Amino acid sequence: MFSITRRAVAKIALSGAIALTAASSAIPAFAADKITVGALRFTSHSPSFVAFERGYFKDQGLDVEFKFFQAAQPMAVAIASGDVDYGVTAISGALINLANKGAIKIIGGALQEEPGIDGQIILVSKQAYDDGVTSPAELKGRSFGITQAGSSFHYMAHKIAQKEGFDGSEIKTIPLQKVGAIIGALKSGQVDSWTIVPHIAKALSKGPAVEQIGMVADYIPDYQVTTVFTSTENAENRQDLTKRFLKAFSMGAADFNAALVDKTAGDQAAEDMVVLIHKYVYASKPYEKAAPSIRNGAMRINKDAALNVTNVKDQLAWFQSEGLVSKDITIETLVNTDYVDTF
Repeated sequence: MFSITRRAVAKIALSGAIALTAASSAIPAFAADKITVGALRFTSHSPSFVAFERGYFKDQGLDVEFKFFQAAQPMAVAIASGDVDYGVTAISGALINLANKGAIKIIGGALQEEPGIDGQIILVSKQAYDDGVTSPAELKGRSFGITQAGSSFHYMAHKIAQKEGFDGSEIKTIPLQKVGAIIGALKSGQVDSWTIVPHIAKALSKGPAVEQIGMVADYIPDYQVTTVFTSTENAENRQDLTKRFLKAFSMGAADFNAALVDKTAGDQAAEDMVVLIHKYVYASKPYEKAAPSIRNGAMRINKDAALNVTNVKDQLAWFQSEGLVSKDITIETLVNTDYVDTF
């Protein structure tokens, strides 16, 4: 028989703890996957900002860096080149052509027009308005600002013309490359008209140089304004990474919708959401001036990144009818439906 003193027990325990600590420190921690996310400084891109700020990307093992753009087509090129891993923006001719080359895939939906929620607004310069362009029917023969040929602005202009009964070619589309350049041209009367998301449109129409004449939703019901897309490599061979990105993005979208679209989360949640978004949208403006515009830009982001394939098919058909993309491209070439619900 022998006895162990309390001091001996303490020494044994201490030496065991030290050994355990040393062993655990020798186990390498798994590093987060670094990804670059493309975005525009629009309220409609808020799900990505929310997912970043609230740690949803981090919770999914993603170390996110943002890269900001001023138009859709350069982002598509950046996805194809590998400079950006995931992006959210409108469908463009460049995006479709890159998909046809096997470089990128649409994997989900984001911003969508919805009845009862303010969406994209049709604007005209005060000069054009005073000259009789007081409704979209008078856009025939008038100029319309777009970023590039084959952009979403180009698509919207032609769909407006189609419903008003005249050919899209009878609207003079003026490529100005950047949203900021279109704003300047519209305010100065260098272009007659434009369409844009509400956080920009409402601010412009409150000034003396721009008038509102209609809503895009009246011309393109259920328009899938923006989509989530990535490289074909990510979509087909990095499925776990892509699922984690979409999960975090969808969580950000749910918070955004609850706070500013459905307004079910309460006043404080809405205020907190606007404060968060202000870090990225109108960040150079004082909060008091930026907040109303951010609230005005709250359009529906599809739950769980569901994708309106019906409208995407319509967009593809329009690009093909204009000769902007090959007539041989199928919806399967453009969209990978493995990740989200489609309708």
